[in-house]
Amino acid sequence: MTKRFKLIATAASGIEALVGRELRNLGIECQVENGKAVFDGDMRTIMTANMWLRTADRVKIVVGEFKATTFEELFEKTAALPWEDYLPLDANFPVAGKSIKSKLFSVSDCQAITKKAIVKRLSDHYSRYSRLPETGALFQLEVALLKDHVTLTLDTTGPSLFKRGYRLDKGGAPLKENMAAAIILLTNWRKDRPFYDPVCGSGTFCIEAAMIGHNLAPGYNRDFACEKWAWFDAEAARRVREEAEAQADYDVELDILGTDIDGKMIEIAKANAEEAGLADAITFKQMQLTDFTTTKEYGVIVANPPYGERLGEEEAVRQLYRDMGTMYRPLKTWSKYILTSDLAFETYYGEKATKKRKLYNGALRTDLFQYWGERPPRK
Repeated sequence: MTKRFKLIATAASGIEALVGRELRNLGIECQVENGKAVFDGDMRTIMTANMWLRTADRVKIVVGEFKATTFEELFEKTAALPWEDYLPLDANFPVAGKSIKSKLFSVSDCQAITKKAIVKRLSDHYSRYSRLPETGALFQLEVALLKDHVTLTLDTTGPSLFKRGYRLDKGGAPLKENMAAAIILLTNWRKDRPFYDPVCGSGTFCIEAAMIGHNLAPGYNRDFACEKWAWFDAEAARRVREEAEAQADYDVELDILGTDIDGKMIEIAKANAEEAGLADAITFKQMQLTDFTTTKEYGVIVANPPYGERLGEEEAVRQLYRDMGTMYRPLKTWSKYILTSDLAFETYYGEKATKKRKLYNGALRTDLFQYWGERPPRK
């Protein structure tokens, strides 16, 4: 019988629904909760989620859940779980932790007690009375407490899913790849429309758009922690990789342009696109925002301009917002999506947004200001 797991895909606050949508598009039923999507599946499901989720951070196995209000309870209930089903004798299993609104609020104590309980369980199971070696593959565990509810998870991903493997270099304040993908998925862009990033920096928006346009699996150029586990189904992992390669559509013609005033950033963007195998799908040019002209219609502009967080930068950034308004307002058929932490953006852009969406760029609150263009006529 194929082993089934309870799984969670974690996500930044505000984009959980996108993760849910992605899972359902993969044929995986799920339930969206705060900061995560919950689903179940086998090892193939784990590999598929890691390979294809553009907007999630990690895919984790839920090893156990229970209520605990004392350290004794935490120890006993943790030790009662079947850790030997997941952790071999030589497993390297560090325990991360977090605690929110719980009686057991000392995270370091929760981590230490969880670790101790797992060590006891494994020592008894493997009849090991000296120290466990911990010289083998990494099995990253987490003990998370929320209102006295304990969730113990095993991370299948390794380095976060935003690490696609193509970013050789980055600018001063780059957007994570999964957040860039989330913003693109929130727009009305489709692969048959022009896509333009006027402040492209290291090229993340353009590269993520090209990956979406060519139907490239975001995890194709990297490995995942679960692939190093002896008990993980290597054949299922291989098949998921082969299927991802077969689903790539390199024949579609894309119209993607990234520009930046900084020539050095354009060189970095080109190198990153080359690393992603997408150099031919994107045009990068050194250009001022105010030099953009187009006769194309029904395109999409996506921008993550500087936020002016540093002293003395605010006025220059607000002038950039004014320039954006002057340049983009006449493009009636184009939709524009601008991410910034400046809540007064509309004042400087000179037009009220069709819609705003609150998103978190790391810990920083930002808003995605959306200006929807006219719809193309029905064919």
